[in-house]
Amino acid sequence: MGEIAGHARVVIIGGGVVGVSSLYHLAKAGWTDCVLLEKNELTAGSTWHAAGNVPTFSSSWSIMNMQRYSAELYRGLAAAVDYPMNYHVTGSVRLGHSQERLQEFRRVVGMGRYQGMDLDVLSPDEIKSRYPFAETHDLTGALYDPYDGDIDPAQLTQALAKGARDLGAKIYRFCPATGARRDKGEWVISTPKGEIRCEYVVNAAGYYAREVGKWFGRDMPMMVMSHQYMLFDEVPEVAAWTREVGHKLPLLRDVDSSYYLRQEKNGFNLGPYERNCKAHWVTPDDPMPEDFSFQLFPDDLERLEWYINDAVARVPLLGTAGLAKNINGPIPYTPDGNPLIGPMPGVPNAFEACVFTFGICQGGGAGKVLAEWVTGGETEWDMWSCDPRRFTGFCDPAYTVAKGMEVYGHEYAIHFPHHAWPAGRGMKLSPVHDKVAALSAQFGAYNGWERANWYARPGDDTSEEGTQTWRREGPWFEAVREECLAVRDAAGILDLPGFSRYRVKGAGAGEWLSTLITGALPKPGRIGLGYFADEGGRIVTEMSIMALGENDFFLITAATAQWHDFEWLEKHLPQATEITLADVTEDFACQILTGPKSRAILAEVSDADLGKPWLTHQSAKVGGHWCQLVRVSFAGELGWEIHSKVADTPAIFDAVMAAGASHGLRPFGMFALNSLRLEKGYRAWKGDLSTDYTVLQGGLDRFVKWDKPAFKGKQALLAERQRGVTKRFVTLIVEAGDCDAPYMSTLWHGDKVVGETTSGGWGHRIGKSIALGMLRTDLAEPGTALEVEIFGARFPAVVQEDAPLWDPANERLRA
Repeated sequence: MGEIAGHARVVIIGGGVVGVSSLYHLAKAGWTDCVLLEKNELTAGSTWHAAGNVPTFSSSWSIMNMQRYSAELYRGLAAAVDYPMNYHVTGSVRLGHSQERLQEFRRVVGMGRYQGMDLDVLSPDEIKSRYPFAETHDLTGALYDPYDGDIDPAQLTQALAKGARDLGAKIYRFCPATGARRDKGEWVISTPKGEIRCEYVVNAAGYYAREVGKWFGRDMPMMVMSHQYMLFDEVPEVAAWTREVGHKLPLLRDVDSSYYLRQEKNGFNLGPYERNCKAHWVTPDDPMPEDFSFQLFPDDLERLEWYINDAVARVPLLGTAGLAKNINGPIPYTPDGNPLIGPMPGVPNAFEACVFTFGICQGGGAGKVLAEWVTGGETEWDMWSCDPRRFTGFCDPAYTVAKGMEVYGHEYAIHFPHHAWPAGRGMKLSPVHDKVAALSAQFGAYNGWERANWYARPGDDTSEEGTQTWRREGPWFEAVREECLAVRDAAGILDLPGFSRYRVKGAGAGEWLSTLITGALPKPGRIGLGYFADEGGRIVTEMSIMALGENDFFLITAATAQWHDFEWLEKHLPQATEITLADVTEDFACQILTGPKSRAILAEVSDADLGKPWLTHQSAKVGGHWCQLVRVSFAGELGWEIHSKVADTPAIFDAVMAAGASHGLRPFGMFALNSLRLEKGYRAWKGDLSTDYTVLQGGLDRFVKWDKPAFKGKQALLAERQRGVTKRFVTLIVEAGDCDAPYMSTLWHGDKVVGETTSGGWGHRIGKSIALGMLRTDLAEPGTALEVEIFGARFPAVVQEDAPLWDPANERLRA
């Protein structure tokens, strides 16, 4: 066996900052019987050549949490583990060239304030007071972050390693993992120094993570980019300024030009994210080497020429400095630029903590999150933004490379709510995609499925640029309004490919499902919503449960939830059982037909009993083809979901469209559906419904059957009910300006922050701006006046009755 331990509770593969942070946090949680394997020396991958920037900025709530935690951890780490570190908290100035960029900054200021950080937006005149060497004549303002800075990546990693070792964890350097196999319910990791058995394994192998993933049968959605930064010689003026004021310049980011500029000793470090970027190790003539430890790619400065010139124009002092060194190293990317942290899809007791584009600033928080996943099976913050299960099987290498390059080239881009990124499209198409496209559909991708977001009319601006705005009234607005009013007054049809569908059947299936949901199961022939809670009573997911028999169910859930929700069901299956669970997502398609004329339209083309009440389902024929007709409508009108076999869907779609022509039927898209569901207070997954909230906080009390003997989360919910619920789900009408409230907008009552929005938008049937959110319980009374902070400005809002804004008695739904 040599010098390696024969058994550990957890084995971490990879000794970069994320792997070592994971080991440290596991040990802090009391799991000291853990081992880390590193093929070379610690930091040999991306960590050793990382620039070491530590921003807290993010427009993602969960990633901001993770980065904020990292910065807090690093500020006290040297003292906590007794290891010296160079950590300069310099602050940063993030430049804005447009009003849209300033709106993004103001939104982040609000989010930061809610997390306890004091960020600030500077006017162009104030920028000079923070960064005297910058040209500001063409800027609209800047974001100032006092917590930003830079750290020595090697010292950070060694400090975390010392902390982990001091707590009893083991690190084996120059000991590569060479394979993994499953044996007797354990993982067996092979190394040149012998095998090590463990309960849990963590892939923290950085840009080698895809190779490690293959040992587990996993083709990971990741690729590798070449990223360069340049170190410049000392600049006398910078040295003199630093001596005079006693600290370094803040880190400067010109996000619209796409680079950062940092003081390095008394010189500069310039790091661009160039549009004309380069992927590595993606072609047969450029294979991934067996070992790239402590190595770099050849310099490729021609790619950076525009960015260097732009930076010199912004900070002319940079032009006086000589180039001392160029660093060109590999950085891994996922298709959305966020890392992979969490359960390895489809693999028992295996986790991922890898593909970090910003591993230094996220490493501390990532270790915390990973340790929570492993030790407790759940995390403090909802981490769907980083969950490996968010990418399902469509993410092939070509898609992953295309999206990775797109993300890198737009690293600092604003993510507008109505903008669809163009790379890697067309991965999954509805059986009526061409028919929908011919009707001028403007598409968005949902778990790879192309769905119509809206339908352009003659003369509508359909350019990508036209959607790059925070404003409500973009080129889609009037078209979406017409779609919503058609659903209100006549009928609309929405092609909805990609619903995740599971078949659960067999002896005991009903009893088992009942233990997983908080409420009651529907009777055969009925459909209902089921809410799944974790042991803390927090909302894991929502599924529509269609009962075909006492022990025969179809479960329908969000497209993006496909792997996540299937795994939740699978991991809770009893050991020895007759219950079968199958993912049948690819076998069916769906159309939503809804609106007051929908019954008349179906009557012309279907043999169904159209008098069956709301929340029922039936097998029927439409246009001569079998389908399952389900009497529900997420749009909040009389309507049906038409679930059909893929091959039959085009004929059914054609039959409905033809019958609907004389009834005012028109197609509608996802933007309209979002507006319609907000007016009904219907929740959206991973916005309004997430593990950031309990079932009771989410206002789902009516879906809790307290007299059931047992269900997952019951004890936590009973305890919460007894001590009192701290915040409550509310619907708000907002007197907004030209922007609706985005996710995680702050709610104010007087001078106190009292809650946050979970989604928002314009209700076209009621003609008002709506926000759904979570509010301090004592204020969650109808009529309470609040303010919603939208991009830095506060707008009056009023808490509404606990009933839908549209059709509060559901008379139209039940018609």
